[in-house]
Amino acid sequence: MNKHRRKISAAYFFLAPAMITIFIFFLLPVLAAFLMSFTDFDIYSLGNISLAQFVGFRNYIEIFRDSLFWIALKNTFYFVIVGGPLSIVVSLGAALLINSKLIKFKGLFRLIYFTPVVTTLVAVSILWRFIYHPRFGILNYVLSLIGIHGVDWLGDPHWAMPAIILMAVWKNFGYNMIIFIAGLQNIPEDLYEAADIEGASAWRQFKDITLPMLAPTTLFVGIITMIGYFQLFAEPYVMTQGGPLNSTLSIVLYMYQEGFRWWNMGYSAALAFILFFIILVVSLIQLRLQRESSV
Repeated sequence: MNKHRRKISAAYFFLAPAMITIFIFFLLPVLAAFLMSFTDFDIYSLGNISLAQFVGFRNYIEIFRDSLFWIALKNTFYFVIVGGPLSIVVSLGAALLINSKLIKFKGLFRLIYFTPVVTTLVAVSILWRFIYHPRFGILNYVLSLIGIHGVDWLGDPHWAMPAIILMAVWKNFGYNMIIFIAGLQNIPEDLYEAADIEGASAWRQFKDITLPMLAPTTLFVGIITMIGYFQLFAEPYVMTQGGPLNSTLSIVLYMYQEGFRWWNMGYSAALAFILFFIILVVSLIQLRLQRESSV
């Protein structure tokens, strides 16, 4: 009994520094932000917190009456619904290509495809702003070679979000690709050899072996991609500032504008918790669908 208690005490002793750090730098700020969401905390409250007044659910009620919130929510869902699956498909395709026995220099290709993930977003944004330039951009130049008149990719409300989606997919697909490669390498080779003996085509092997065996990996990739894409901020902030005509305004960018441009920090905190609730609900739906499909 004493030995068991000593083991428990030792476990608590080694866990204590990490748990204290998490409590101070994560749980306390989250709790403070949650309490702030029920106040009218603003720039004056920074100097004197007693000026902040409790307003109850007023911030949450105003959010649902705010037309800009619904625009930002629509843009964010557009980015997630279009960009998320596209990023997963591109990542899986790249992983299948690199994992193929026909490809040589796999390490080099893996490095090349992963490079955008670790590249500074500001540098990537400058590069893609040049690519999207309406007069001197590479993309419009290539389109002109095949007789297609170019557009103002970042200045047209209809094309700005697709342009940002394309950039985000290029920037982030390498991370998911590495995860898919790890999942592919864990699939027993015996399954493919047995399928070859039975005369199964490459498509049947992919549909009946690869995809089912990758289901847990795909679920993980889908959830982390969805969570990351719901937090869309840096791309529109650097490239469009939410324009044109709020066509690239995301919830996180709107949260930043309310909190750090207009100093409505209580309102901004309420936006943050609404986004948290949305991400939580969508994650639970994904998990539920995965369980039902695996039954």
